[in-house]
Amino acid sequence: MSTTDVILAYLDIWNERDDTARMTLMKSVLTEDSLYVDPNNAGLRGHAELSEVIGRMRAQVGEAKFTLGAVMGAHHGRALFTWGLGTVATGYDVVEFADGRIRSIVGFFV
Repeated sequence: MSTTDVILAYLDIWNERDDTARMTLMKSVLTEDSLYVDPNNAGLRGHAELSEVIGRMRAQVGEAKFTLGAVMGAHHGRALFTWGLGTVATGYDVVEFADGRIRSIVGFFV
């Protein structure tokens, strides 16, 4: 999978409303010990912690979907990309890859 493909699969995780389906996606896209950090979350480790936060967020934003803005750059196992959540929010994420999956995500809201 290309960098863009992995990022799109990661955004699919955020768009998935079903907990079981979301966990299945996570296993294919994120490492088991993945780390997620954003302005509201100091450090979520692993699939279960992130899935719980995503579930709460999905309940708040309704049908709004995450979309990829642009992959701004990729090098040395890392990538920077922009995203949108319908008309609710936009932001930037920096991801680090390990063995074709995402090991860490640092998110910024605009």
